[in-house]
Amino acid sequence: MAKCSAGLLIYRRGGDDTEVLLVHPGGPFWVKKDDGAWSIPKGLVEGEDELTAAQRETREEIGITIDGPFTRLGDYKQPGGKIVIAWSVEADVDVAAIKSNTFTMEWPPKSGTMKEFPEVDRAGWFTLAEAEVKMLKGQRPMLSDLVAQLDVG
Repeated sequence: MAKCSAGLLIYRRGGDDTEVLLVHPGGPFWVKKDDGAWSIPKGLVEGEDELTAAQRETREEIGITIDGPFTRLGDYKQPGGKIVIAWSVEADVDVAAIKSNTFTMEWPPKSGTMKEFPEVDRAGWFTLAEAEVKMLKGQRPMLSDLVAQLDVG
């Protein structure tokens, strides 16, 4: 069975456009990657229901608890086979205030030295058009589903 992740597509409305909150993965592999590297806050479902997992992962990755109401967007099969289950929620988050959890890995490779990195090194608000460029390819269908859900075409 494919691994299952859950996450929140956080959006805000202002002026003439809807913006979505995306996070950039931390760690040395992602440091020089930008377009096609950003994601919704998400992570593996670990024995809890999917929405609870999405809320937990978002709290871990941005350090902020997001309250609903949540609307299920759908299930999105990623190029590697993982399924991401996403909910939309309207919230205004100060991206300068995010605080991510960390992970430890050997760096540089084969050095025997363990280093700690933030799971998310930054977050940003993007218009739907900007998000289409910034997001991981497998998550981009979430944007059109959000547009249909909000009827903001």
